[in-house]
Amino acid sequence: MRAVLQRVSHASVTVAGQVRGEIGAGLLVLVGVTHTDTEREARWLAGKVGRLRVLRDGARDEGSAASLGAPALVISQFTLYADTASGRRPSWQAAAPAGQAEPLVTAFCAELRALGLPVETGEFGATMAVHSVNDGPLTILLETPERH
Repeated sequence: MRAVLQRVSHASVTVAGQVRGEIGAGLLVLVGVTHTDTEREARWLAGKVGRLRVLRDGARDEGSAASLGAPALVISQFTLYADTASGRRPSWQAAAPAGQAEPLVTAFCAELRALGLPVETGEFGATMAVHSVNDGPLTILLETPERH
């Protein structure tokens, strides 16, 4: 699994003109799933996101979302597995099909909630408009480790 993590002062997602999720200061997390991912990867990645010390705790960037109870807006993002190695048209073959990806994104969100984060989401598979104000800016790419 892959995630793009952004510290935000505000983020929201709309579907068909309706706000589906909105947070104040916290984390915007774009999550992509590939074919070999399982719930193990979803739990690991959620733990990393929730415990990563990137939020402001006073004047320093030393708090985690889990320690501060900060919210997360999670958006499924199959395009994180785009392959642009050849040609000018991305290939999406590395992205898991919806039937596999959706339960893993749901498990990812459940694990964040278990860590104490309030979690908002978009709508899986829908065309979404994501609005965010990046705080810092701080943007980090996370990926689950290779299994051996």
